[in-house]
Amino acid sequence: MIPVLEIGGTHVTAALVDLRAGRVTGRTRKPLDADGAAEDILDVVRCCADGLSAPPGARWGVAVPGPFDYARGVALFKGVGKFDALYGTDVRAALLHGLRQRPGDVVFLNDAHAFLTGEWSTGTVRGHRRAVGITLGTGVGSAFLADGRICEHGPGVPPEGRMDLTEIDGRPLEDTVSRRAILARYGDPAADVHDIADRARAGEERALRVLADVFTGLGAVLGPRLLDFGATALVVGGSMARSWDLVAPALSAGLATGGWPPDDSRAESAAGVRPPRAMKPAGPAGDAALVGAARAAAVRDPG
Repeated sequence: MIPVLEIGGTHVTAALVDLRAGRVTGRTRKPLDADGAAEDILDVVRCCADGLSAPPGARWGVAVPGPFDYARGVALFKGVGKFDALYGTDVRAALLHGLRQRPGDVVFLNDAHAFLTGEWSTGTVRGHRRAVGITLGTGVGSAFLADGRICEHGPGVPPEGRMDLTEIDGRPLEDTVSRRAILARYGDPAADVHDIADRARAGEERALRVLADVFTGLGAVLGPRLLDFGATALVVGGSMARSWDLVAPALSAGLATGGWPPDDSRAESAAGVRPPRAMKPAGPAGDAALVGAARAAAVRDPG
């Protein structure tokens, strides 16, 4: 069993992963204040990790958003709306020396990379040679995968594989697609994204318009990249993907505008024209990033 952590903008999850069986057990989850002090954030992460029955000396896999120095385990968050207090912090040392059961090693990887790798190996895009994953939460995470390997360069791939480094109408993507952008556009300081989603389902025109504009815009800028990359599948995760009933229609419309119209799951593309294109939400258990983190820990050379 491989111990893993997934650190997000609003929560941290710890679990044990059996890669052979594709099984996740012992899952614990705690809320996390991404605007808190560095030591407070690390205390929550350590507390969550200490809830696992992990053997001493185990190699841990940790999925964490960027910007982050994954090789060294050092946080580089600055001006991204979360974890600013962690800038320059050696998170690897904080875990190596701060957990109740001392790890033998800690392996870090990008959370979107972990998510897509997990969905490709055991989840909703298994069997696709070229797939893209997007995570929608406090910001936008992304990953491009070909034959089981993450791509950071090539046709359709944004700089470093990061859609957050791209633009919509000359402005950074996350000025349009992010938790803070949605809240600012909606204009009610008492509402969070889940409140806006509830109001949209109830038929409120403003909530419906805000969410439709945001996810249509995302699809329009993402579609050409999927086309150039040759993707046959797009999988969407993150906290906003739980509102798939609201995200999917607008995102699908935007992708079509961008030249990558997803196929109806019941339809087949014309033979010899192009392969079917699948747009799917993350697996219902939300285990993909945990599985991806475990895979990274399993293949890392301890030397």
